[in-house]
Amino acid sequence: MSNDARIRGDEDPYVAMQTTDEFQALRRKFRGFVFPMTGFFLVWYFVYVLLSTFAPGFMGTKVVGNITIGLLFGLGQFVTTFAITFIYARWANRELDPLADAIGARLDGVKEH
Repeated sequence: MSNDARIRGDEDPYVAMQTTDEFQALRRKFRGFVFPMTGFFLVWYFVYVLLSTFAPGFMGTKVVGNITIGLLFGLGQFVTTFAITFIYARWANRELDPLADAIGARLDGVKEH
């Protein structure tokens, strides 16, 4: 059955759009980026927390002056958060938004969105 055949006039167009191949591809693409990136960040965060809890000597090791490994790891959490945000925004603009715009245009019944 084609995608157009699945979207009938008596259905909510937004609910019907969720069953199309285009929408499912958009969801797969989104999940393919977001889930691994979230997993990476959570592992990185929990390594930081666990090291802070169970290896205070290591985390308290001074690197330069009063700057410790723990402080660098803590600041690294902020850097990682901003980096992931930047990477996601660039990726979404390039990969995700064109697909979402095409789906939106199809829902709106216009040629371009």
